[in-house]
Formats: sequence, structure tokens, C-alpha cells
Amino acid sequence: MTSEEIYSQLQPIITTYLPEDVSINEINIESDLTRELNINSAHLVDIILDIEDAFNIEFKNDDIEKLRTVNDAVSLIKQKTL
Repeated sequence: MTSEEIYSQLQPIITTYLPEDVSINEINIESDLTRELNINSAHLVDIILDIEDAFNIEFKNDDIEKLRTVNDAVSLIKQKTL
């Protein structure tokens, strides 16, 4: 699975949890999930659970701590789906 394919599947998951004041157009590969997209910690957990379900993978606590940007998520998913 390519990074672009992962990103295209990841984007709708993230979009679900965007606050009303953040537009889908603001999501890009370098977006910081909490700082730029204003995703709170509870929704970040929901995103992680949705990613695990969508890609049939499991994140470890160490992985979750590394998850800051959309690109971090893409990289982790890519590693886990190889």
C-alpha cells in the first residue's frame, strides 16, 4: 500500500473528528493533529481506534506517543501493513 493510498483512506477518518472551526481543506500530510487541526485527546484516541479497525493493525503505546502529524500516522500505518 502506498503512502498516497494510506493518506486517502486516513483523511476521512480524521475529517470525522475535526472541530467545526477547522475545514477539511486544512488537512495535509504535514498537519499537526492537535495543534493545527485542533483535535482533542479524546478524539485522538477515537482516530487511533478507527485507524486500527480500518487497516486491521494494532498500535502499541510507543507508537501512539510518536503520533503527532498526519505523516506520522501514514508512516506508522505503512510500517504495520508491510
